[in-house]
Amino acid sequence: MTVTTISTIEQYIHDLLNVNQFDDYCPNGLQIQGVTEVKLIVGGVTASQALIDQAIELGADAILVHHGYFWKGEDSRIIGMKYQRVKRLINAGISLLAYHLPLDAHESLGNNAGLARALGFSDEGGFGARAGIDIARLGRLDKAVSGEQLAVNIASALGRTPLFISAHERPVERVGWCTGAAESYIEQAASLGLDAYISGEVSEHTFHAARELGIHYYAAGHHATERFGVQDLGQHLAEKFNLDFNFLDSDNPV
Repeated sequence: MTVTTISTIEQYIHDLLNVNQFDDYCPNGLQIQGVTEVKLIVGGVTASQALIDQAIELGADAILVHHGYFWKGEDSRIIGMKYQRVKRLINAGISLLAYHLPLDAHESLGNNAGLARALGFSDEGGFGARAGIDIARLGRLDKAVSGEQLAVNIASALGRTPLFISAHERPVERVGWCTGAAESYIEQAASLGLDAYISGEVSEHTFHAARELGIHYYAAGHHATERFGVQDLGQHLAEKFNLDFNFLDSDNPV
């Protein structure tokens, strides 16, 4: 098997995801440095203690996640839970690679692209610009369905029943979506005349916004909607560098 260095992988992802274009809430790229040579990458949505423990059991050289560490506004000290996680990584010599907004937005490997494929949406453009880059997407279904049927389709595709806020009686044809904690884009989605908007999480005020704006809202799960990017990027890296990649899902209802 070809041996590839962690620096080579990081630089490749950096260019592939256009990391420099994003004004993000966390550092994207190598967050914890481990061994130099990488043969096995373990992927997951979040760099939790459970994921780290599983990666150690499998003998991973690197972990690839969407949710890493060092978020803006959090306590910068490495103590408590963060200390335990970082200590385990360093002692095991495992590198941690984390990509947030760049992995949401990538046109083919991103979370939004994966969600669109899973639900059979066409992609007709973006909205919700952050520093000039559209994070949310919009498109349409091949065939209009009821709001209730779209909820069934989402549940089937993600293995999780979404929280459905019904706001009108018309068929759903034009939709917007953005994975994770992106419910705040609902007003922009409504202003574009979309019939429905899908994200991962929901806030109390989202219920009122959906009803008053006349747009269906689906909270399909932060974790459930963001499993696509790491899997697709990890598989791409495996093929590009002849590595082993193992995606480990977790039972997370949020």
